[in-house]
Amino acid sequence: MATPEEMTATMVANLERKTGKTLAQWLVVTKASKLAKHGELVKLLKSEHGMTHGFANLVAHKTLASDAGSASDTDLVAAQYAGKKEALRPIYDALVAAVEGFGEDVVLAPKKAYVSLRRGKQFGLVQPSTATRVDVGLNLQGVPPTERLEASGSFNSMCTHRVRVSSKADIDAELKAWLKRAYDQS
Repeated sequence: MATPEEMTATMVANLERKTGKTLAQWLVVTKASKLAKHGELVKLLKSEHGMTHGFANLVAHKTLASDAGSASDTDLVAAQYAGKKEALRPIYDALVAAVEGFGEDVVLAPKKAYVSLRRGKQFGLVQPSTATRVDVGLNLQGVPPTERLEASGSFNSMCTHRVRVSSKADIDAELKAWLKRAYDQS
């Protein structure tokens, strides 16, 4: 299975063949638009240039340097846990330690606002949502929500559930079991 970096490289390589322009040429177009939001750029590329969602998403991320490939993983994670969210870093570190124990095929893919937990495909994510809370998103098919294992709602459309974590003590056997189940399903 290709890594996220390999998949991005393949998309960049195919961009000119599929759209008639290189990534550099598309960046000129998007930067000239003066749009500053990811969704606005995707909409522009799809509606005015006939680009597919996948390519529009790629070009928008590259325009805004908001993808994992535009900054180092260390920089992205450090930025997430800077300032008012600095006290949350031990929670992130404990979650990562738990997840990495599931197998050697766990991949951490930092994004601008969260870290994707992957095993072939995304099975979860870790996001410092407020100055006092980390949200753990999970892809748990066929699992009904509970008071603690909430339906993801508007939290993140790439996850089915969310668990709010305010301290390392919240990373208990129940949360680890949900993470493991999501990992096993991926």
